[in-house]
Amino acid sequence: MNEKEVPLLLHICCGPCATGCLPRLTDREVVLYYSNSNLCSPEEYEKRLDSAYRVAKAFGRELLTDPYDHESWLAHVTAAHGDPAQYREKGLRCGACFAWSLSRTAEKAAELGMHFATTLTVSPHKNSRLIFSIGGAYAQFEPWDFKQENGFALSIAESKRLELYRQNFCGCEFSRMERGL
Repeated sequence: MNEKEVPLLLHICCGPCATGCLPRLTDREVVLYYSNSNLCSPEEYEKRLDSAYRVAKAFGRELLTDPYDHESWLAHVTAAHGDPAQYREKGLRCGACFAWSLSRTAEKAAELGMHFATTLTVSPHKNSRLIFSIGGAYAQFEPWDFKQENGFALSIAESKRLELYRQNFCGCEFSRMERGL
C-alpha cells in the first residue's frame, strides 16, 4: 500500500492553520484531530475548537477531539525542562509541547490504523525541523512542511474568507505573557 492510500490523521492546532494544509491533501482520506491541551484556558480552547468545527464542515472532513487536559500538559512541559517560563518561544518549551501533541496524535493514529501529520508546520513561528525530529520517533509520522508553497499565506486568506477566529499567540500562558497579552 502506498502512502496516499493510508488514511491520514491531521493534528490541528487551530482552524486557521488547517486551512493552509487541507488544500494540499485533497487526494487523500484525512481526519482532523484537534489536540490542544497547551491552551491557557478552557475559553481559548473552545474558541479554537469552534473554528476547527467550521473548517471541518467547510472542507467536508471528520473532526475528532482530544480531551482538554492543561494540567497534564503543564506537568509534562515542566518535567521536561523545569520552569517553562524561562524558555522563550521556539526554544525548549516548544519542543516539549510539540512532543506532547505529537505523542497524543501518534496514539490516536495507531488506534485508528492511520498515518499522521501536523498543521504546526504551516506557521513561520514554528521550527519544522524540530517538529520532524520529534515526529520521526513514530513510524506512522509523515513530515509535511505545510509552510512550503505559500501555506501560511493561504491560511491567512482562507481564515479571512471563512471568518475564523485567528489568535495572536500560540496558546500557552507563557507565549501570552511574552507577547504582553
